[in-house]
Amino acid sequence: MPTLGALLLLAGGRRTDRWGPGVATGLVFGSFGLGVAMFVEILGRPADDRQVGQQLWTWISTGSWRVGANLLYDPLSSLFVLLITGVGGLIHVYSLGYMEHDARKRRFFGYLNLFVAAMLVLVLAADYVGTFLGWEGVGLASYLLIGFWQHKPSAAAAAKKAFVINRVGDFGMALGVGLIFATFGTTSFAGVSAAADRASDGALAGIGFLLLLAACGKSAQFPLQAWLLDAMEGPTPVSALIHAATMVTAGVYLIVRSNFIFELTSAARTGVIVVGCITLLYGAVIGCAKDDIKKVLAGSTMSQIGYMVLAAGLGVAGYAFAIFHLLTHGFFKANMFLGAGSTMHGTDDDVDMRHYGLLRRAMPVTFLTFAMGYLAIIGFPGFSGFWSKDKIIETAFAQSPVAGACALVGAGVTGFYMTRLMLMTFFGKERWEPDVHPHESPRTMTVPLVVLAALSVLGGVLLLGDWIVDFLAPVVGEHEEEHLAISPLAFSAIAVVVVAVGVAVAWLTVGRRDVPREAPQDVSFVTRAARRELYGNELNDALVVGPTTRTIAVLDAADARAVDGAAEGLASSIGGLSSVSRRLQNGYVRSYAIALLAGAALVVAALLVVNL
Repeated sequence: MPTLGALLLLAGGRRTDRWGPGVATGLVFGSFGLGVAMFVEILGRPADDRQVGQQLWTWISTGSWRVGANLLYDPLSSLFVLLITGVGGLIHVYSLGYMEHDARKRRFFGYLNLFVAAMLVLVLAADYVGTFLGWEGVGLASYLLIGFWQHKPSAAAAAKKAFVINRVGDFGMALGVGLIFATFGTTSFAGVSAAADRASDGALAGIGFLLLLAACGKSAQFPLQAWLLDAMEGPTPVSALIHAATMVTAGVYLIVRSNFIFELTSAARTGVIVVGCITLLYGAVIGCAKDDIKKVLAGSTMSQIGYMVLAAGLGVAGYAFAIFHLLTHGFFKANMFLGAGSTMHGTDDDVDMRHYGLLRRAMPVTFLTFAMGYLAIIGFPGFSGFWSKDKIIETAFAQSPVAGACALVGAGVTGFYMTRLMLMTFFGKERWEPDVHPHESPRTMTVPLVVLAALSVLGGVLLLGDWIVDFLAPVVGEHEEEHLAISPLAFSAIAVVVVAVGVAVAWLTVGRRDVPREAPQDVSFVTRAARRELYGNELNDALVVGPTTRTIAVLDAADARAVDGAAEGLASSIGGLSSVSRRLQNGYVRSYAIALLAGAALVVAALLVVNL
């Protein structure tokens, strides 16, 4: 249905301007309705029968290898379908208000529908090749939406940066799929899963690391994370869709879906854990120093996806919790990104938190709904993030104290930077310009905020009775309970205390002081590094961009001097020879007669010499 919407709006032209955005929104909610009906249907089945496959047509047929355009609906894909279409639908509603006065609104909604459609293909495909199709569709849609306001050079550059960095991850995906086919002779999930235990350790490790590289690109994990903060140049609904329901969740899905590969290669799983630990701390540190409200949330997304990747690397004990946190994160991060957009809407599109302060009075609905997301992400007891993040930290500690310590420290840092955001935005003194008049957003924008705020509070119910663990067991395996030296209740208390320390530090350093309208320059090295995203862009320039540019310069010089020189030299030689030889072909009859006479004289002279 979103594919139909994309075709209708993008091919229908200006005649769809008036009613196209509404139709696009309705089609996404239509998909959500179908998703709910399908979800209810498989819930009524026995646990071992919750899988529906459908073959549409044969896509590729060469030799003995066949790839069908096949769909797979099972517990894992069902949860993603509900998240993509449910949260995506709310973002569409929000966009009706946010993009109301944009001259290219119809095209924007066409791209949104394309984004949702590509993500649905990605999670419903029954084959790695089909997943790759959706994978590339998501990359295309993100490029179009991040650079939607391409009249801004920064937006055009951000779209290009996201596209190029993701090509690195996509290269890993393409090689991974190729290695899967070379190893197993098939690329279907069922075929690979059945044959995985017969593959060599080297092949499994190679596949695992290539899929991890792919996940790093799409999910903005270290070392392919540099595109995510720049992607905030796109309209805010795009940021919400990318961070909550579509693109950055794709890498987590790929790892969890490929659990039959990662369960058999400890090397690749260790790589997943290392990437998750580095990224969850990396993103958290960046979030501590940014003043752009959307970039703080982007650093937060990087960090929270790191938690999910870490959980996926923990194996059977962590797969379900990775998906659980992915769902709760989808609720509260969409809530906060849309809340940030509402804040910008009410302050003349200003993104600098240093120009906010005391907005809770002017924008009470935005403040209260944002506060629900804030309490969820820091892990306040009872809110959705408390249940999902604590389970990841607990499981990580049981398997690796180092990974557990990284996750616990990340929780404390999350408490700091999110409290800093709340204090700078909604508390303190008024810091906006006299000509700025903060005001609440229209209902098309606040109603989705209310719904997402409620989900941010109630999302933890998915863990009641270990429901989500049991529901995903047919896909990811039976959950293996990890045992800690202390009780889960005591561990949760420790995690809450760590978060409280982060909150308290934020209050002491931000809440009790006046926030200057301009960021101070006399700061520590750590703060400067965090402001510059821990020099990730500089590292990319030093390791990739610079060497590539220099290599291209050398090749260009070699091409100009050697290749072009040889070709042009040969051409010049032939041209010179032609210039000389064409003097004999001047077109004058008298010259030809003289040449003919001279030639005859030579022949006669030669005959005379021979006869003598």
